[in-house]
Amino acid sequence: MTQTVAVLGTGKIGEALLSGMIRAGWPASALLVTARRADRAEELRTRYGVEAVTNADAAKRADTLILAVKPQDMNRLLDELAPHVSADRLVISAAAGITTATIESRLAPNTPVVRVMPNTPVLVDEGMSVISGGSHATAEHLAHTEEIFGGVGKTLRVPESQQDAATALSGSGPAYFYFLVEAMTDAGILLGLPRAQAHDLIVQAAIGAAVMLRDSGEHPVKLREAVTSPAGTTINAIRELENHGVRAALIAALEAARDRSRELASGNG
Repeated sequence: MTQTVAVLGTGKIGEALLSGMIRAGWPASALLVTARRADRAEELRTRYGVEAVTNADAAKRADTLILAVKPQDMNRLLDELAPHVSADRLVISAAAGITTATIESRLAPNTPVVRVMPNTPVLVDEGMSVISGGSHATAEHLAHTEEIFGGVGKTLRVPESQQDAATALSGSGPAYFYFLVEAMTDAGILLGLPRAQAHDLIVQAAIGAAVMLRDSGEHPVKLREAVTSPAGTTINAIRELENHGVRAALIAALEAARDRSRELASGNG
């Protein structure tokens, strides 16, 4: 942990990474941050004891640069960084849909680039970060990236050709669950429960089901069948879900998310 790491674009995800690194033992003196607004930079400096710098200064001083900006802001950021990033720096991109080849083409030849797709549960240290190395990234670079993102959840290495699918499944995944909880809470109200009670029942069911999936090692079909008694309430609900094409709708939704990630990669923002 002797290297200096800079988080460029310290919004919610960037701040989650920053706080996770500090909890994991990174000294604040080894961390730099950038932010668009001066008041945001001061807030981060006060909260974490890190130094707030410009993007150009971060590129000059940091060994690892984490680009935690929105995809539409990446071109502007790379324009600022390109004159200052040497090929011995590691560049980590957390922007959806932006390929390592795109970033490599804008920086010095042979600059190692790693692409990461985190999701919002990094804010509570339960994230999933999907990691792919560019053409110049070594095993050491990937391990260093896992060390950083492992402080806020789990990591998974995949070939970059699978990143768009991972974005659809994992990057956008929490939103699907929130949507489902919202719909089930509304159903609970329709069935006569107060909203707060319906919400608590669904959230705890979701947490319990997730822990069982994670810890039991059982296939989800087997876990579902354990709840589904013959001629009971659950099988009647499952029948209605199938009648309304919920499974097909989910597949179509994830395909749409994957296709949008591909559009972002091609520059069709």
